[in-house]
Amino acid sequence: MTTVKFYDQLYVPDSKLTYSVISAKYQGKWIFVRHQKRSTWEIAGGHIEPGETSLEAAGRELMEETGAIKFTLECLATYSVTIDGETGWGRLYLADVTEIGPIPDISEIAEAMFTDRLPGNLTHPDIQPHLFRKTLEYLMSDK
Repeated sequence: MTTVKFYDQLYVPDSKLTYSVISAKYQGKWIFVRHQKRSTWEIAGGHIEPGETSLEAAGRELMEETGAIKFTLECLATYSVTIDGETGWGRLYLADVTEIGPIPDISEIAEAMFTDRLPGNLTHPDIQPHLFRKTLEYLMSDK
């Protein structure tokens, strides 16, 4: 069983943060990406590299996976994912992309999709809907 929990964006867990995930919008559409080795869609994101902050990782992953050139990033929440008793930690960001180019050649991403909603064919269907819902809740709140 998979459990996803959300915490304040500044919450610092006892274990280190390992992921930055970025709900990104460009020209009013959500950006989802497809890894070269998969046929499923996912929210942009990835591992935080040694010496990198979660914000730095979010910016790097957004550029590498979507081709985003100009954007703003806002941290929405710290989150945990527990699968079979093992818990991992990440930060969820919202990106407003104002300029986008091609996906870089170094990327593991084969293509990006621009859509109004969460795709049905997800890489992590037990996690991504929770992250997307949290993003939508944030956008509908008074912030």
